[in-house]
Amino acid sequence: MAARTKKSDTDVLESDSGAIVVPEESVENLTFTVALPVTVHETPADEAAVAIDDVPVSPDALDAAGPSTTTITVVANDVAVHPENLVEEPHIPALPEPDQVYSRRGRQRGEVSATPEPAAMLTAERLIEQGRKKRKPAPEGFLQKLLYDATLHLVNVGDSLRVRQRKALDARIGKPLEGEARFIPVLTRKGGVGKTTISTLLGMAMADVREDRVIAIDANPDRGTLAERVTKTTRATVRDVVTRASSIQAFSEFQTLISRDDTRLDVLASDADPMVSEAFDELDYTIVADMAARFYSVVITDCGTGIVHSVMRATLQRADGIVVVSGGSVDEARLASETLTWLESNGCADLVKNAVVALNTSTQGTNLVKLEEIEAHFRSRVREIVRVPYDPALATGSTIRYDELRPLTREAARELAALVVDGLPEHRDA
Repeated sequence: MAARTKKSDTDVLESDSGAIVVPEESVENLTFTVALPVTVHETPADEAAVAIDDVPVSPDALDAAGPSTTTITVVANDVAVHPENLVEEPHIPALPEPDQVYSRRGRQRGEVSATPEPAAMLTAERLIEQGRKKRKPAPEGFLQKLLYDATLHLVNVGDSLRVRQRKALDARIGKPLEGEARFIPVLTRKGGVGKTTISTLLGMAMADVREDRVIAIDANPDRGTLAERVTKTTRATVRDVVTRASSIQAFSEFQTLISRDDTRLDVLASDADPMVSEAFDELDYTIVADMAARFYSVVITDCGTGIVHSVMRATLQRADGIVVVSGGSVDEARLASETLTWLESNGCADLVKNAVVALNTSTQGTNLVKLEEIEAHFRSRVREIVRVPYDPALATGSTIRYDELRPLTREAARELAALVVDGLPEHRDA
């Protein structure tokens, strides 16, 4: 129940519950008065400590004077720093001076220190006998080994002459090569003289001794057969390397594209399709060579037949040494000599002087010519010449197994490898 009251000129309806009801006709003239607290917000102490004093600026003065710089003074009040908020910096003890703490001077051998010794006192100079005589390794050779065992290892006369020669040859083949990869092209102007066989023997002899990686690349634009000289473990070719070069980041990825021999020689095959192999040119070889240089120390390039094909220029530009293959007949020796002449005429005179000629005596007509005369001719033009004897394991033209070769053939391959490595620079920058 609402009762009507009148104050001044405004009608007010007051209900039983105490609520005030305003008539609709009086809404336009309604006024409310609200009393708010005097203090709305107090500045906290931490904000006041970094407060900036108010500096009144007149806009008229700015317009009259133009753009200017106003300096505002910042007054920092003292802020109380609580000890629990401090972060203690870690203390790093300084290294002791030499012979100041970690020293045994003035003490006898085996004498116990008066203070606990730190771990740094266990030095190699203290624990290892410096002047102790090292025992020589057991000798190799039948008589030498027999004498060594009979005297209970008291008499060691050293290795036999043959063993010393073998180890000396191993040291030459395994010479450390620092820096970029070394490239060794194997080339000739005539086909059928055993160029691919010589490339395989050279690579096997190197890979069998050296601790680093050795690869032989078949760069023959006309369907090479280098990959058939080892047990093939992949169908990939140089074309796959060119196609996937941008995605190959690690050796494990590149390893899927090559075949590996028991001697640890890696072989990269050429294109099997002659129609495709014609496209393998200088640019493609550069891509393959750059990829091989990332993972190998020695790169042997089995060049194609002839010396004027599309890959030859890129091959010679990277060459650190060359191997020229000659057969044992008159025409084969003459064409090999003409190969040297062509190289000299095309700016490769230094490569010719440092070249090694591999004389393959398993070709036809070898028994009818004077091999010593051929050797004498090439010795006047190149650094060294190696005669590779006939071997039934090589005559078949199939897979070559290094451990099944005749001793003379393996020795010739090792001698060829040693001579080639002798001519390679020990340091090579990019």
